[in-house]
Amino acid sequence: MNAFYLFLAVLIPCAGGILVPLIPWKKRTHMMIYLETLVVINSILVFTILVRRPQEAFTLVNFTGNLTIAFQLDGLGCVFAGLVAFLWPFATLYAFEYMTKEKHEKTFFLFYTVTYGVTLGISLADNFLTLYCFYELLTLVTLPLVMHTLTREAILASRKYLYYSIGGAAFAFIGMIFLITYGESTEFVLGGVMSAATLADGKNIFLLIYVFSFFGFGVKAAICPLNSWLPQAGVAPTPVTALLHAVAVVKSGAFAIMRLTFYCFGADFLRGTWAQYLLMGVVMFTIVYGCSMAVRETHLKRRLAYSTISNLSYILFGVVIMTPLGLVGALSHMLFHAFMKICSFFCAGAIMHQSERHYIHQLDGFAKKMPKVFAVFTISALALMGVPGLCGFISKWNLASAAMDSKNPMAYAGIGALLISALLTAIYMLGIVIRAYVPDKEFDYDTIADVKDPNWMMLVPLFVFVVGIVGFGLCSAPVTRFLTDIATGSF
Repeated sequence: MNAFYLFLAVLIPCAGGILVPLIPWKKRTHMMIYLETLVVINSILVFTILVRRPQEAFTLVNFTGNLTIAFQLDGLGCVFAGLVAFLWPFATLYAFEYMTKEKHEKTFFLFYTVTYGVTLGISLADNFLTLYCFYELLTLVTLPLVMHTLTREAILASRKYLYYSIGGAAFAFIGMIFLITYGESTEFVLGGVMSAATLADGKNIFLLIYVFSFFGFGVKAAICPLNSWLPQAGVAPTPVTALLHAVAVVKSGAFAIMRLTFYCFGADFLRGTWAQYLLMGVVMFTIVYGCSMAVRETHLKRRLAYSTISNLSYILFGVVIMTPLGLVGALSHMLFHAFMKICSFFCAGAIMHQSERHYIHQLDGFAKKMPKVFAVFTISALALMGVPGLCGFISKWNLASAAMDSKNPMAYAGIGALLISALLTAIYMLGIVIRAYVPDKEFDYDTIADVKDPNWMMLVPLFVFVVGIVGFGLCSAPVTRFLTDIATGSF
C-alpha cells in the first residue's frame, strides 16, 4: 500500500474538522451525519493501512539534512493507531447526544475531530521531530476543548493545562536536540539510535537528558508531581475528558515515553542505571498516590481522573522495567485501560447528562433508574480492580510477570504497589457501585423519579466497550502474542 495513505489518515479528520463551522448546516442531523461518516471513513482507512502496512515512509517536509516531517507505521504505531481509530467513531456518536445540552457545538466538533487527526499523527510519526511537532499540536487543539464551557473553572483548568504542557514540552525539546545531534538516525529504531561509543563518552549526561525528557512527556502521562492539571481538566464536557483520560492526551504521553525509552535511548543502555531506579520510584509512588487521592475524592469525574493518574503509571511501570516483557505489559495496559476508562467516564457522563448530579453521595439508588448504565459501570469497575475474566486482570498479570522476570529488586516492590493499588481501586470504585445498588433503607426513590437511562447514541458505545472489556479478558492470548512480537521486534 502506498505510504501516502499514512498522511491521508492524518489529513482527513484535520481538514474535515476545520470545515464544520464553515458549512451552513440547515439541520443538526446533517452535521451529525457528516461528522460520523467522516470519522468512520477515516477509521476504515486506518484499519486498511494496518492490514496492508506500507513498508516505506512518506516524507511530507524535508527541512534540512535528516530533519523531516515523515510518517511510517511500525508495530508500536499499529497498537496506538488501531486503538484511536476504533474508539473515535463511538466517542463521536456518544458526543452527539451529550452535546445537546452544551453551547458552541460547531466549535467543539471542529477541535474534537481535528484532535483525531493529530493523535494519529503522533502514532504514525516516523521520527522524533514529527512526534514532537504533533505532540505540541495536540496541546493546541485540545486546549479549546478543555475551556469549552468558558466558566471560571474551565479557564483556570485550561491555563494550568497549557502551562504544564508547555513546561513539559520544553524538557522534551532538550531530549530531541540531543537525539538529533548525537543519534545515528532520527528515525525510530527498536533498541535505540545512539551508538555505544557516544553513550559511553557522556553516560551520566545522556541519562540526565533521558530523565528530563521522561518527565517532559510525563506531564501528559500525569506523573507525580506534574499531574494536578488532569483532575482540573474534568470541567470539560465528558466526551473530551473521556478521550483525554483514555486515549488522546494521556496515552500520547505514555506512547512518547515508550518511543523515548525503547526506540531512542535504548533499554539496554538505561537498564540498571540510576535513571531507571529514580524513575521506577517515581512511577511506583504515582501508582499509590493516584489511588489514595481517588479514595478521598467525592466528585465523580475527579475520582475517575485520579484513577487515571494511577493507571497511567501502571503503563510507565512496564516501560521502566526496560525489558521486552515490560513493554508487553505496558502495551497491554495501554490498550485495555483505554477500554476500561473510556467506559467508566462515559457512564459518568451519562449520569451527569441525565440527572445533573456530579457527586458520589448523590448517586444513591441510581442503579434502579439507570440499570443499563450501572451494569456497564460495574463491569468497568471490576475490570479496573483486576478481577479475573476481565481485561484489567490480564494487563496487571503481564506487568507483574515482567517485574518478576526482570530480577530487579525494585521491580519486586512495584508488584507491592500494584497490589495496594488493586485494594484501593476496589474501595473507590465499589463505593460508587454499592451506593447505586444498595441505598439506605430510608432512601426515597421519588427524589430521583426523573432519572433514566440515556438514548441509544450513548448506550451503543457503552455496550461496545464493555464487550471489549470482557472479550479481551477471555481471549487475551492472541493480543499478548501480537504485543510480544512487537516488543521483540518480530513485527
